[in-house]
Amino acid sequence: MPRDTKTNKVGSNVTLINVMRIPGLNTLGISLARVDYAPLGLNPPHTHPRATEMLTVVEGTLYAGFITSNPDNKFLSKLLNKGDVFVFPKGLIHFQFNPNPYKPAVAISGISSQNPGIITIANAVFGSKPTISDDVLAKAFQVDKKTVDWIQAQF
Repeated sequence: MPRDTKTNKVGSNVTLINVMRIPGLNTLGISLARVDYAPLGLNPPHTHPRATEMLTVVEGTLYAGFITSNPDNKFLSKLLNKGDVFVFPKGLIHFQFNPNPYKPAVAISGISSQNPGIITIANAVFGSKPTISDDVLAKAFQVDKKTVDWIQAQF
């Protein structure tokens, strides 16, 4: 049964099963996630600081990718179809996007930690509490402060 993907701006819903939901996973070093994607839905760029993730497409098509660490910052991506598998190495920024404007997609991810953690990049950088200084973000992203203010207002 499809999960609600219309309640957030990015069009995806992640159902995570980890040690917080099933205490019996404690010490086993595993978690599982189901991700439902609306048409054109996105699981936005994020990282798991304590885990590698192996994603399998169950329904639909996904465009998935990750970026290697500095200094190379090499972008690796692939268009995945039902049954395809993609691995996101521990700690690297990654995403999945449903490129189909008409059909939803579903994926299941095996995760190599009972508590993988997640840092969604845009939420962390532009939605932190308290906010990161406009001066810092404007310089880091090479944009003006008005642009930073506008992006922060989205979060």
